Amino acid sequence: QVQLVESGGGSVQAGGSLRLACVVYGVTYGLSCMGWFRQGSGNVREGVAVIDSAGGPRYADSVKGRFAISRDNAKNTLYLQMNSLRPEDTGIYYCAATFQSCDGNAGVPPPAFFGYRGQGTGVTVSS
Repeated sequence: QVQLVESGGGSVQAGGSLRLACVVYGVTYGLSCMGWFRQGSGNVREGVAVIDSAGGPRYADSVKGRFAISRDNAKNTLYLQMNSLRPEDTGIYYCAATFQSCDGNAGVPPPAFFGYRGQGTGVTVSS
């Protein structure tokens, strides 16, 4: 089993920064694709960023140049550094993982691609 536990959410003003972390527990060997997706107003889920063990990071157009995803395999931790935050970034952010590779995919896979996800951490950006 794989368990994902997010932390780092909070409330910031527009232009501020937050760093989300996701610790992976359980079976971690072989986890290939990891990422973040969010659920904002209207309950729409949007893939934000992914990183594959064999490839580089990819981002949704809405966060390119502002967000950075990284993973520390030694610590079994995935990060999302969020800078220049905007009110439209408000939502619940979920960490997600799968044993499948997303290296060959174009763009950011949809949330349904991932077999595992955490409980989410809330981000509120005020104007």
